[in-house]
Amino acid sequence: MTTRFRRLVATTTVLTFALILLGVYTGAIGAGLTCEARWPFCDGWMGLFPANWASFVEWFHRLVAMITGFGILGSTVAAWRGEYSRRIKLATGIATVVLPVQVLLGANTIFNFGATAQVLHHGAAQLIFGAMVAATAWAYTDTAASPSVRSAESQHTARADD
Repeated sequence: MTTRFRRLVATTTVLTFALILLGVYTGAIGAGLTCEARWPFCDGWMGLFPANWASFVEWFHRLVAMITGFGILGSTVAAWRGEYSRRIKLATGIATVVLPVQVLLGANTIFNFGATAQVLHHGAAQLIFGAMVAATAWAYTDTAASPSVRSAESQHTARADD
């Protein structure tokens, strides 16, 4: 397991958690209501820039969601390209498959603001977060490293024995 991959999945997991907290705040203040059912646009100049605090929170949530989404996609690509365990590939794959559903559920919170929309949106977020937590935990605990890591470790051990 490479340190770079471990850092990627760990950072993505932390971002996912921060996004969930931001999403709770976004929903609690009803920031999506400022968009007046005009997703993907919102209020402000040409529907693109925030006009007040609530719309700023909505746009900031979207920005963090986009960054987190790219982190999830990057983690999945790295997991499938590398020689990582099947369970890491599965966990990141689940997060990636649920991601577009999560985006659509987020749009639904603007069109149909209410408890059901919020629960579905946050439920999907928890599924993504759980998958990323699992991938991160396995990345730090799996002993089956890629061959390049194993050969580097064996060379290091051989030098230490000399």
